[in-house]
Amino acid sequence: MPDTPPRPSVLFVCVHNAGRSQMAAAFLTHLAGDRVQVRSAGSAPAGTVNPAVVEALAEVGIDISAEVPKVLTVEAVQASDVVITMGCGDTCPVFPGKRYLDWRLPDPAGQGVDAVRPIRDEIERRVRTLLDEIAPTARA
Repeated sequence: MPDTPPRPSVLFVCVHNAGRSQMAAAFLTHLAGDRVQVRSAGSAPAGTVNPAVVEALAEVGIDISAEVPKVLTVEAVQASDVVITMGCGDTCPVFPGKRYLDWRLPDPAGQGVDAVRPIRDEIERRVRTLLDEIAPTARA
């Protein structure tokens, strides 16, 4: 049996885990399937995922209506190969040996779906680029 490399793992973090990190995790899960382990969390999670984000993703065939914001844990960071922050600032724990990226994106909080669409499209573009880097054969 050939050796299969371990699945890369990615953690997307934003403050509320209700918008940007949810969209990024949904796109990576959708595009990579089970070939990448995907997590998302927030430093101060909201009660629910932003409805405009749910609607914007539904427009491209991705259903996140059952997702709930999750709290950022040290364990989630330690278990991830790549940690992508989206405006969580200094609240994200940093560990040596992890790859950190900071994606500066507008916050969809309080925005309607028209304002969320360009954020969604930019997140999809960045996720596709990331997927090509970490798991080139995993792209659909």
